[in-house]
Amino acid sequence: MGILSWIIVGLIAGFLAKYVVPGEGPGGVLGDILVGIIGAFIGGWVFNAFGHYGVTGLNLWSILVAFIGGVILLFIFRALSGRRTTTY
Repeated sequence: MGILSWIIVGLIAGFLAKYVVPGEGPGGVLGDILVGIIGAFIGGWVFNAFGHYGVTGLNLWSILVAFIGGVILLFIFRALSGRRTTTY
């Protein structure tokens, strides 16, 4: 799959994942793309572990896999970063 395809799938999946998982997303549009691309790797790994195909190209299945991976990534990100409060 080409770089442009990864960026498009990453943008769509990261954008959708950001709206499903509550809280502030990391880094705006660039953060959405990175969440989607890394989510595609995570989603592909999870789907392969259960015997299904991961990201296969620029299609709806790949966006779904990347979206699920992006949601997993954002939940992990939120759990590790937590809510930071400042005390005076």
